[in-house]
Amino acid sequence: MARILIFGGHGRVALLTAAVLTQGGDSVTAVIRNPDHRRDVSDAGAEPLVLDLEAAEVADLAAAIRGHDAVIWSAGAGGGDARRTAAVDHAAALRSMAAATAAEVSRYVMVSYFRSGADDAVPAGDPFRPYADAKAAADDALRATALDWTVLGPSRLTDDAPIGRIDVASAASTTVARGDVAAVIATSLRAPATFRRTIRFNTGATPIPEALGV
Repeated sequence: MARILIFGGHGRVALLTAAVLTQGGDSVTAVIRNPDHRRDVSDAGAEPLVLDLEAAEVADLAAAIRGHDAVIWSAGAGGGDARRTAAVDHAAALRSMAAATAAEVSRYVMVSYFRSGADDAVPAGDPFRPYADAKAAADDALRATALDWTVLGPSRLTDDAPIGRIDVASAASTTVARGDVAAVIATSLRAPATFRRTIRFNTGATPIPEALGV
């Protein structure tokens, strides 16, 4: 059994991931900002931990991470507010990386998106641009650490039923079910073949373990 910490624990992908992990026997701590979300997290099988990522310092985050075996970053400001996007998707993410290092927890999985870092992904002036810039910068910062990182780049998320198969070869972004993203996260956690790799994926025809090289 592994102990996993998920930042952004009330997100839809995070809740699905918590359920997959706990059903597999792992212990999951889900970091949430709103205490009203405790019930949803508990229903997914995780232990809620209320912590405001905008206000939390590296020491606070390290205290939360310490004693776990892996960190999943699935937090985000949700778009619409450039200031909060920069504060959460970039600045808080960077603090979490420093905290993981301080807590001596080397396994770190970043949930990003398919086109993160692509020069032509988002035109200047597009309302999505602050999010794209924040995510690209956070992904780059993670790649520069000594952590055993994985950056996962799912394509456009859907609520379709998961099929357990993905495509990691296509250069074009299409769609992928949230349930399959959760399965990719859970599978990658203990797969050394995914360490220090950026994996962009759509729904596809290859079983998830095979696609990840497990």
